[in-house]
Amino acid sequence: MKNENEETQETQNTAPEPEDLEIIKAQLEEEKKAKAAAEASLAEKDRALGTMSARQAELEAELSEANQASEAAAAELAQVKEAHGQAVAKYLGAVRLANPAIPQDIIAGDTIEEIEASLAKATSIAESVRASLEAQAKEARVPAGAPPRGEISLEGLSPREKIAAGIQQKGGTQ
Repeated sequence: MKNENEETQETQNTAPEPEDLEIIKAQLEEEKKAKAAAEASLAEKDRALGTMSARQAELEAELSEANQASEAAAAELAQVKEAHGQAVAKYLGAVRLANPAIPQDIIAGDTIEEIEASLAKATSIAESVRASLEAQAKEARVPAGAPPRGEISLEGLSPREKIAAGIQQKGGTQ
């Protein structure tokens, strides 16, 4: 019996006291609340992750559209550059044809502004050369028609030539 009493006392000693039960219940309630808060937080994070994934998909679609637009713009830019190059080449040809007095290789350029500048320079050079040539031509100008008649110089003539010239002036014959 002594053993039975000892066992009963031990089970009574191992059984929780009402205060301990209250503490354990309070801890269990706190853990349940913490678990619920953690689950709510996890659910919120899952919703945020879903929203972010959807936004990422939207942004990737926008990026794809932007890349396509960029490629289209690059192709259009290449066409515009090609057309511009052809237009500049045609303009260069037209300027050369419109200025036949200027050597064609002097008028050059890769842009309209460069062509205009080379044309202005070539025109000023041509005008300078033209003015110089006109000045030289005026200096060497010979009057039109026969020169006026004047007296014949008798210097350096022999006496016989002098007599012949005198007779000819008076209207005589030789």
